Amino acid sequence: MNNTKNIVVLASGGGTNLQALIDAQKRGELGNGKITCVIASKADAYALTRAKENGIKTRTLIRKDYSDVVKYSEDMRDALIEEKADVIVYAGFMTILDKCVCDAFENKMVNVHPALIPSFCGKGYYGLHVHEEALKKGVKVSGATVHFVTAECDGGPIILQKAVEVLDDDTPETLQKRIMEQAEWKILPKAVALLCDEKIEIRNGKTFLKQEV
Repeated sequence: MNNTKNIVVLASGGGTNLQALIDAQKRGELGNGKITCVIASKADAYALTRAKENGIKTRTLIRKDYSDVVKYSEDMRDALIEEKADVIVYAGFMTILDKCVCDAFENKMVNVHPALIPSFCGKGYYGLHVHEEALKKGVKVSGATVHFVTAECDGGPIILQKAVEVLDDDTPETLQKRIMEQAEWKILPKAVALLCDEKIEIRNGKTFLKQEV
């Protein structure tokens, strides 16, 4: 159990969820995991700067250089194998990878989604779109979900969820910020630590957290 697990983080933008993971690592809260590499799909992703400032190796695999998601996915799979990734975290990574990656890293890839799945999830539900739809529906609570990544968008087994109250005067921006601060940045590091410490069991498409004895 003392083998350190290599965590590779995939990012496309500002990397606020990456920062939450880096901060958790500094507090010793990633269990057996250590962030060893950040791979960005855009050359100007601020996540790369955050990684460099914290002495973490960076790579870029530019999505727009590829006309084909299958070839992009194959190169991403090869990069992850090269980096000896044990756990892969989507941190604001905006590309849905082909199943070749999911097959190679089954039950090793996690994503955080800014809603309580199965609400407001799937293709087209990303960024502010999620919160716009939640407010349109008039939901009283929203939140965040950490789930395993499978070939189905937002369809993998759920690991952790946290609810956040929706306020009457919320805008998509204020709701997004509150969900990040109160839910995403808390449950993502926790789920990553559980995975690195091999405390998640999957049975019949559902996760069960192994309790401390």
